[in-house]
Amino acid sequence: MKGIILAGGKGTRLYPITKAVSKQLLPIFDKPMIYYPISILMLASIKDILIISSPEAIDSYKTLFGNGSQLGINIEYAIQKEARGLADAFIIGEKFISNDRVCLILGDNIFYGPNMTQMLKDAMLHEDGAVIFGYAVKNPVEFGVVEFDKNGNVLSLEEKPEHPKSDYAIPGLYFYDNNVVTIAKNVKPSSRGEIEITSINEEYLKNNKLYVSIMGRGMTWLDTGTPSGMIKASEFVQTIQERQGFYISCIEEIAWRRGFIDTEQLLKLGIDLEKTDYGQYLISLAKEGKK
Repeated sequence: MKGIILAGGKGTRLYPITKAVSKQLLPIFDKPMIYYPISILMLASIKDILIISSPEAIDSYKTLFGNGSQLGINIEYAIQKEARGLADAFIIGEKFISNDRVCLILGDNIFYGPNMTQMLKDAMLHEDGAVIFGYAVKNPVEFGVVEFDKNGNVLSLEEKPEHPKSDYAIPGLYFYDNNVVTIAKNVKPSSRGEIEITSINEEYLKNNKLYVSIMGRGMTWLDTGTPSGMIKASEFVQTIQERQGFYISCIEEIAWRRGFIDTEQLLKLGIDLEKTDYGQYLISLAKEGKK
């Protein structure tokens, strides 16, 4: 399975901060925002990842990650010249996806919870069709909403409905079979002039091939699209890390624990950052791994 991170857009809700820098490069506590979505793909053991961003920002991502070999993964890059909607990621990434299935995650989505890895594994079991997620929210009118029956079968999808049929929002994490490329190419732009991800999901629903996985209690999905949202997300990460002693979305640790890199490689990554708490954390992991 391939993974795509969509890190485009202008981040207008964060202006003037994002007038000169891509939103997904901004810090959420001690690491760039994009570390959080890339960590989700790595937790799913996805090693081939495409980062899509704007022409102005793409070189910054290349500087940050290179080709991904230091993490034991393969990272490629593609440019989205203008915001054409989330579904545009599959058209831009057609060559990268090739004949594989694909997971799309938005570059500003942060997920955290003890069942995350298992949820990802379960989603990947669906080789035919698409898997979306449902997350209970107080204000479903502000989100895309999924309605489902007691057996988890999807009944309907709504985009920011006035009268929601459920309280479950659809976060920016999606799993698709290879048909998604063809479907995306045939989606007609919405009134906003964008190729909507909802249109793709509706096509799978029409063919009875759309599945929903519910993120229950204990799972966290954070919005980082506003200054207050970024502060709250940073405070959340800081609190967990300082109280529990382990790091959230530490991509070097995930690479090591997944067997993408060995202990010596982990130690080298830590030494490169040894003047920071983050680097010292990596070094401590490597020393424990040598015992």
